[in-house]
Amino acid sequence: MSDDMTTPDADDLREETAAESPEVAEHDEAAGLQAEIEDLKKQILYAQAETQNVRRRMEKDAQDARAYAATSFARDILSVSDNLARALAAIPPAMRENEGTKALVTGLEMTGKELENIFQRNGITRIESIGAQLDPNRHQAMVELPSEQAPGTIVQEMQAGYMIKDRLLRPALVGVAKAAEQHPKVDLEA
Repeated sequence: MSDDMTTPDADDLREETAAESPEVAEHDEAAGLQAEIEDLKKQILYAQAETQNVRRRMEKDAQDARAYAATSFARDILSVSDNLARALAAIPPAMRENEGTKALVTGLEMTGKELENIFQRNGITRIESIGAQLDPNRHQAMVELPSEQAPGTIVQEMQAGYMIKDRLLRPALVGVAKAAEQHPKVDLEA
């Protein structure tokens, strides 16, 4: 072979093919553009879906922030509610009937009821514990007590628990029934 003959490269072959058959070149170019269009459509759909997901997440976060904004304050006010309930429970019956202190007792009771109404309006509910099975998501067992109840049943409430909407605000501190102790049988005849 002589030096003046060179091998055609890929670009030259494509140009020759395109020159010989223009409809093949147009078809290849159209197919490439169609594939690029399909790819761009997919990218747009994914971007729209991601934008919608971000919007939904932000709306949920904002809704949660509004619903649970008072959580810290509510926890703090629970101790006030506990102290008021203890004070009301400590009032002897004679003091409740005494004309001199009856108005004071009535005022304290009304304050307690108003506090309960405020809790209710803000989605704060008391967790019912006595007689229920221990739920570690709502109760904190402080002690096991001998009882006729089934093991794991709450038999004493030391501190009330509360929920704010569907979230735990404060667990109830409880005493639960323990299983009866099994005493080994002693054979007295042996």
